[in-house]
Amino acid sequence: MRANGSQSGFTLIELVVVITILGILAAFAIPRFASLEVDARTAARDALGGSVRSGAALSHALWLAQGQPATVTMEGQTITMTNGYPNLATVNLTIGDLTGFTYTAGTGVFLKTGGAATCTITYAAAPANGAPTITNGGVC
Repeated sequence: MRANGSQSGFTLIELVVVITILGILAAFAIPRFASLEVDARTAARDALGGSVRSGAALSHALWLAQGQPATVTMEGQTITMTNGYPNLATVNLTIGDLTGFTYTAGTGVFLKTGGAATCTITYAAAPANGAPTITNGGVC
């Protein structure tokens, strides 16, 4: 900035340099922000996978503590047990919040709404003397 008498301000060269620097910064920043959407959906899917694992483990612990009944009650919800773990019809009841996901009881698939059709969590019922299989699947 230079001043001569009563006038002061930025020169044209200074303004061009600042605009050029801002353009370069924007060229690097915009692609980083664009990929955050996929990362956010993937993180939500992974968080739900952890919730499903925790819900299944908690219901299993409750089942053991209560002497292995056919059903257990968690937060007022009746959970039907198969081989000591929630069955496909009631595993979704072990989770407090399914916001952003839909659950299909017949297949045990939690699908991320608004994401790719492959952005899923799959719950496979526990086999005899085993634990359920819970897998995170696909690209979100």
